[in-house]
Amino acid sequence: MTLKKTSSAKDKLDQIVIEARRNQELREQSYRGQALKLYPWICGRCAREFTHKNLTELTVHHKDHNHDNNPADGSNWELLCLYCHDNEHARYEETRFSKGSQAGKSSTSVATHNPFANLQSLLNKDK
Repeated sequence: MTLKKTSSAKDKLDQIVIEARRNQELREQSYRGQALKLYPWICGRCAREFTHKNLTELTVHHKDHNHDNNPADGSNWELLCLYCHDNEHARYEETRFSKGSQAGKSSTSVATHNPFANLQSLLNKDK
């Protein structure tokens, strides 16, 4: 009996995962299609131009990094080539993780060296 319950639970979980992936693909196709209709097929960073032949290398980037924020006017999207898109996400991750590692630290560095500390004594030597 436990085998049937385990198998049934696994099948149900597999169905949920399949449905979630299918919904994600439909969502992506939807906003990608809209973005390709709204914007010229040019990378927003490096200005590389795309044609039907290499259009698969042009991606839709979510400016706020929220893939569920897909306004119909395209205000959260920009078209980026694969390379610029990867670079944008790498920069975002670096920023996100560097902020987390500096928790409790001052965001501005404090200068500890004062190049003019002995200036008065140096000026007085000549007198």
